[in-house]
Amino acid sequence: MTVANRITLARLALSIAIFFLIIQKTFYLDFLALIVLIVATISDYVDGKIAKSTNTTTKFGAIADPFADKVLVMACFLAFASIKSLNIPLWAIFLIIIRELTVSTLRVLAALQNYVLKAEAAGKFKTLIQFISIYLILMILTVKSMPQNYFGLKTAVAKAPHLPYYLTAFAALVTVISGVIYIYTHYKILKSSWGEKKQG
Repeated sequence: MTVANRITLARLALSIAIFFLIIQKTFYLDFLALIVLIVATISDYVDGKIAKSTNTTTKFGAIADPFADKVLVMACFLAFASIKSLNIPLWAIFLIIIRELTVSTLRVLAALQNYVLKAEAAGKFKTLIQFISIYLILMILTVKSMPQNYFGLKTAVAKAPHLPYYLTAFAALVTVISGVIYIYTHYKILKSSWGEKKQG
């Protein structure tokens, strides 16, 4: 297994760790989750750089890397949804999950046809918006769980109680739009996969 693929698998493990850290609902573990999230985000950049610089890109990596990103995103949003004070909209998370599962299925269908789907501009923008939302929500959660009102941060966060809701909703909107674009772009793969093969 290549170094890049090992890093990708490590990011999957970090995703699980982040989920369980967040749902503990304590300041120190929320702060630790933020640090682990930073490490996971950096690992996404590092594994891609290593794969390209060492010319060790693989079909496994092409599928596993975006899959690891999706697991990380869903782990964070599902953990946020378990915290009532954040008021995270479940419908938005549902749409995000449906989109990610749909695109992942499309990647598998493409792989069965010996075709590897690479990340596109819409997908990269979607991922950027998702992670910006996740970082902001996790920072809000960390501030809310602080034992004291350091530098008036808790007061500032209290003035925007619906921000996590709108961040998640916006991320869901961008995610769905990118999914529609992705499916439209690769519609031929879908069409060829559900058609019956003619017997010669």
